Amino acid sequence: MTADTNAQAEEPIDPQRVYAVLICDLVGLRIGPDGKPDPSEVRAHIEAKGGRFHAAALVDKTALEPGRVHFFYQPDLSTREELIEAASDGRYDAVIAAATFLPDETVFPLAGVRIGAGTGNMGSRSWGGGSGDGGTAVLMNTPGINSRATAQMVMKAILKVLPDLPVDTLHDRVARGEFDTGRDLRNFPTEKLEGKKIAIIGFGNIGREVAKLARAFGMSVAIHARPRHRDWIEAEGFAYAPDLHDAAEGADVLTVHVGLGKQDAQTGRYANAGLVGAEVLSRLTKCAVLVNYDRGELVDVSALDDALSSGRVRHAAIDADLFKDAATGRLSGPMLPYLDLVEKHAGKLELLPHAAADTDHPSRVAGAMQAVDQIFDVICRKLVTNAKGTVPPDYLLRGGKTPPGIGSVTADDLLRLTASECSEFAEICHRQDRLWDLLSHSAPTDRAQIVAEQGEELVLLIDRFCLLAERLNLRGPYDRTAAGPARLGS
Repeated sequence: MTADTNAQAEEPIDPQRVYAVLICDLVGLRIGPDGKPDPSEVRAHIEAKGGRFHAAALVDKTALEPGRVHFFYQPDLSTREELIEAASDGRYDAVIAAATFLPDETVFPLAGVRIGAGTGNMGSRSWGGGSGDGGTAVLMNTPGINSRATAQMVMKAILKVLPDLPVDTLHDRVARGEFDTGRDLRNFPTEKLEGKKIAIIGFGNIGREVAKLARAFGMSVAIHARPRHRDWIEAEGFAYAPDLHDAAEGADVLTVHVGLGKQDAQTGRYANAGLVGAEVLSRLTKCAVLVNYDRGELVDVSALDDALSSGRVRHAAIDADLFKDAATGRLSGPMLPYLDLVEKHAGKLELLPHAAADTDHPSRVAGAMQAVDQIFDVICRKLVTNAKGTVPPDYLLRGGKTPPGIGSVTADDLLRLTASECSEFAEICHRQDRLWDLLSHSAPTDRAQIVAEQGEELVLLIDRFCLLAERLNLRGPYDRTAAGPARLGS
């Protein structure tokens, strides 16, 4: 049974109960006829599943049609105070969020889904905070939905600085007819990305996509992640760095993709806060580039200030939440400490309002639809997809779901192969095996003749194998834990 069936038609819920779900972020980024971001695609998806969509806040639950899942679209909620006022009394059974930070005081008795990777902003006590450990409700996300969008924005941030060709200056001079290629071009040497070292912290979906893009540009890729990732990192041709400082050593670019980690119940501090500090930054090559399109708290802002002042970091691109109280104008959020550096480091610091993953309308819509499906699954089937942290008793774990080509290979990916696809793999491997065996058992004097006659076929077979593996999503780490649903006992 899949998560995108019409849940209420096939799996009836309690006909006497009203279920309310808060959507507190945009579920469409394309501007509609009214000049506002258009949620109509997600609305249609909800209604096709038997749900109800309300472009308003929940006021009176008794006035709602029972036996339905009602979604209340409130994308303008942003500040801590607004969220607490709207959702501290448990009136909403579940929530769908993207960038909005849900305070500890918010209550959602059944579930929460974060559109995108990570759940650091899902701070509700209902599931034990952003780690999802110790609560009574289910915490989920939609990993991989915006991984490519984020990775591409990371590369865009890097490409603004490297290669360091002053495009605007050259355009202006050319447009005014004040440039001679033969005489003047020698004054504009550039450093290219090829051969530069990029240190990637984290080997989740986004980190892996950044690594693939960086390799396409000819960069040397070093990845620091948990030891269990080492075999897969090296199998894909990247260098594994067992220590964070080893990864940063001599790196021309550092980009971080690890999430906030667990939150300390006593201090409220996240495990990865300040992960990129003075010691890490000191290991970078002179005039390095720092990209933090993950969470603002991951970088020690004071250490970044020093690194920008010394020239150790030539350019820093930061993407973090910034909230503004509509009534008072008061600013809050993890971007706040970076604002103090803007004037001091003008031209060397680029700030985004947690927008790197939110540039793609289709990705946001797909993520929102998947989040809706996951909410329906929890309510109608007690079925949990992409669970984070602990899951309460008597829920059925469905494993993970990511877009094609993103994330780990699973048993389901292998089981979905058709007989024809398996035969094609077998034929390619058999023909390759014959040629490799021929080369390995040939005398050195005969190998040249074999390559001359059959080298082209061998390379074509290699290309066919790689292309088929990519098309069928069989490249990357293997996740043996996502082999199928399993019920948790009480």
